[in-house]
Amino acid sequence: MSGIIFSEGSGLNNGLIGKRLAPIKAIINSNVEAFQQKSLIDKIYYMDTSKNWAENYTIETALGNFQDVGEGGATPQSEMQEGFDKTIAPRVWKNKFVVTKEMMDDMKIGKIKSKANQFTTSYGRGREAYAARMLSGATQAKVTFAGKTYDATCADGKPLFSVEHPSKTQGAKFKQSNMFKAEFSQSILDQLQEKMQDFCDDDGNLLNVAPDTIIIPNSAKLKRAVFAAVGSELDPESNKNAMNFQLGLWNILIWPYMDKKIGGEDYVILADSKFLQNYMCLPFIDRVPLTVTRYTDQNTDDEVFKGYARYGLGFNNWRGLCICGNGISSGTPLTA
Repeated sequence: MSGIIFSEGSGLNNGLIGKRLAPIKAIINSNVEAFQQKSLIDKIYYMDTSKNWAENYTIETALGNFQDVGEGGATPQSEMQEGFDKTIAPRVWKNKFVVTKEMMDDMKIGKIKSKANQFTTSYGRGREAYAARMLSGATQAKVTFAGKTYDATCADGKPLFSVEHPSKTQGAKFKQSNMFKAEFSQSILDQLQEKMQDFCDDDGNLLNVAPDTIIIPNSAKLKRAVFAAVGSELDPESNKNAMNFQLGLWNILIWPYMDKKIGGEDYVILADSKFLQNYMCLPFIDRVPLTVTRYTDQNTDDEVFKGYARYGLGFNNWRGLCICGNGISSGTPLTA
């Protein structure tokens, strides 16, 4: 369900106008629900709700391994430690549309429906573009979207994609990278998969990360390369009929709202979908659902539909993703 809240401005008691405008509510509800069904936000982000001004997310280290203590040996104590934390505050988003008095008088139903359609498209497209731009721009500490600047650092203070993610327990002595420089190929995919499988917690313990998702922008050349790498039974880069072990391992998400290129080149993002959710890596917080208020403009007699919502996102744990592209000049280099 869309969860939209509808309200009427004070002094609105004209039943005839209410009946004429009733279909607008149905259009807004239907269109928002349709946009949500097609959305990729909940396939990548950890969807959360809040009743607070902001929410805090924390990373914890893993428990140490079980130890061989011999017969009758005492049980060693191994504790998790609190790691880096991140506070995320939802933002305020607004827009409106107007149904003129003349449209009402002439019962221009088509125009009225068109305005409602444009309104819901604006809401859904805005959420999608915001989430996609933040993800694809997170090789930097700040991301600009629609003239506003947003924080793209994760809990450790580094950009979501970085070559020097520090450890809370070991500091700069133990750094890890989830940002790589290379042109996509099956060989590079193999290496990226290995890099993610080797991700460790702050104490150096393997986390059993298992990437299963490839996220790409809407690029014809890149789509062809990715689907060839993961969809062919045989190795697409060899004529020796070697088996392609990547077949059937991946879910491909094509997100048209992401940046087409980085540094003028194609790029891919790999993700472990379960890790992203279990460790609340990328929280997307809905504080107030879309709230639509109708009132009559006393100066023009037009009917105004005003939309208000509060939501926001941020980056907590980087270990569920990596990014790779030949235009990412500061990434860790890989060789096919």
